[in-house]
Amino acid sequence: MLEHEWWLRPVVALLAGALVGLERSYHGRAAGLRTYALVCLGSALLVTLAEQLEPAGDPSGSTRVIQGIVTGIGFLGAGVIIKEGSSVRGLTTAASIWVISAVGVVIGAGYYLMGAVATALTLALLSILRTIEDRLHSQSFYHCHLSFRRDQVSEEDWLRKLVAEHGFSITDLSYRLDRETGCFEYRFVMWSVDRDASGHLARTLLALPSIADFRISPSRD
Repeated sequence: MLEHEWWLRPVVALLAGALVGLERSYHGRAAGLRTYALVCLGSALLVTLAEQLEPAGDPSGSTRVIQGIVTGIGFLGAGVIIKEGSSVRGLTTAASIWVISAVGVVIGAGYYLMGAVATALTLALLSILRTIEDRLHSQSFYHCHLSFRRDQVSEEDWLRKLVAEHGFSITDLSYRLDRETGCFEYRFVMWSVDRDASGHLARTLLALPSIADFRISPSRD
């Protein structure tokens, strides 16, 4: 390997990671510019060093390094996945960190064109497909908790009719009685293709004096 390759591969990898990191930072993700640049740079450095140190014609060193990178990035990716109640967030960030480490490996092995194409595809998936995804009339799932005073509990049929009038369908329903507060609670998952339906339902629930407490929370990545 020529000496300038020692410097070129890590620098190109750093730039590739920074480009993807900018997109993540722009959308307010915890893992952003610095994280992606460091992951891509580190992957490229390790592969470049392994190629330089391994005996001629023996790729086993690089193979072991790549295996180690994949394992290490798995732990890093798991760290950005967060469970908030019934919702799970960070899956896309974890997947993109794993991809950018692969880009670093590819660039570290000297495949600049493949690395450039992979970087462009990653940016397209994270930005362009986000716009398409937001415009799709897809199902939006919500977790809902409704609490009633024990002497003012509404029937289940009334509840199902209320959410149906606001464009929702209930998929799961459970019941809970809190003896300390004397409140009866419905807990359920509901879905709708109308993105504004949750706001309309919330305003309706606010106007009902029989409801002691409620919570509507989206369930998504």
